[in-house]
Amino acid sequence: MKPHPRKPRSPWTVAAGAALAIVTAGAFSTLAGLLVGPLHADLGWSRASVGLGSLVNMVVYGASAPFAAALMDRLGMRRVAVGALCLVGAGAGLATTMTAPWQFVLYWGVLVGLGTGATATTFAATVTERWFVARRGLVTGLLTAASVVGQFVFLPVLSWVIDAYSWRAAAAALALAAAGALPVVWAAVRDPRNGPPLREDAARHALRTLARAARTGPFWLLAGTFAVCGASTNGVMWTHFAPAAHDHGMPVTVAASLLSLIGIFNVAGTVASGWLTDRADPRRLLAVYYALRGLTLLALPLLLTSAVDAPLVAFTVVFGLLDVATVPPTIALCRAHYGANAPVVFGWVSAAHQVGAGAVALAGGMARDTFGSYDPVWVGAGALCAGAALLALTVRRPRGQRVTPPAPATPRRSRALPASPPPCR
Repeated sequence: MKPHPRKPRSPWTVAAGAALAIVTAGAFSTLAGLLVGPLHADLGWSRASVGLGSLVNMVVYGASAPFAAALMDRLGMRRVAVGALCLVGAGAGLATTMTAPWQFVLYWGVLVGLGTGATATTFAATVTERWFVARRGLVTGLLTAASVVGQFVFLPVLSWVIDAYSWRAAAAALALAAAGALPVVWAAVRDPRNGPPLREDAARHALRTLARAARTGPFWLLAGTFAVCGASTNGVMWTHFAPAAHDHGMPVTVAASLLSLIGIFNVAGTVASGWLTDRADPRRLLAVYYALRGLTLLALPLLLTSAVDAPLVAFTVVFGLLDVATVPPTIALCRAHYGANAPVVFGWVSAAHQVGAGAVALAGGMARDTFGSYDPVWVGAGALCAGAALLALTVRRPRGQRVTPPAPATPRRSRALPASPPPCR
């Protein structure tokens, strides 16, 4: 008797499993900002030493992304996603035993950085590329929003755990969350049956893709703008907003709640940006996003007080709508210029994002230690955003094609990708 053929996996089932992995890993991304004060008070570490761990985390996060995308071609998305969850769980578990700054660098910087980098926006780009034809911008926005949910929905809970118990309890809770997500992700995430064949060694493929992309102007423009994106979000807001607000007399739990409010509007802004990316020129979208983000950061030093008032709430709403909105247009431009290699190229662009984030995370801690204020960092990040807005407009259109296609009229259910786009040029 022949075995019953396995029912084809629904693209939306795969997307849901990927979203769970992304949500879980995203919860690790903002905990470092809540640990600055407790590690300083409990273990006597300087803010700069904690900032160094955050720098390593962000650089490793970015550097691992293109290799993870290439490894998904060789081993499949499921194995890479599950392995990444194992890494973040191990890093968080080991972090509960920390007694010296070098351990924070190793456990949080390296292990958690590797795991979160493999389940970040490059994972979202790979799932979208392999499983969806229509509404790619929208699906990219939804999966990117999943990372935002992980970062901010659990932030007040983690802040409460730190206040009520300890920072070690918060790290242990994240380790348990990663363990709980493992079986669900293993069951849901699959590669399509007609997916890409196994390629060359993953590291070699990632490096060769970088070598080809680095010979083109759009790569450097996208990498430059995305480095500013990282500097003006992960670098300052998610690492230094809570301690900066505390400097003005605001309780850390209240500051964490404001970050969660930003996260709520992140979801709306990212999904809306994905929808717009399917219909508008992504270069112009990026220019608008960066310009408006820069204005909000320049205004922030004037808005921070000990209490939450209407102007500060307005800041959180506007910044939240703009925060992760840059991801769908950037992925769309990578796809338009680099075809089937877009996930790996975007991985390298994401590496630039994390380098920018890590540099400003470290600079922010040094500025606070030296000047007693974060104000120069907010102003500098705003100026960088103005430059990124101009750079986005200089990205050229791919020859012989539109930057983004018109919104397709397709059946409601998106189908598996039948063929790969043109190879990297």
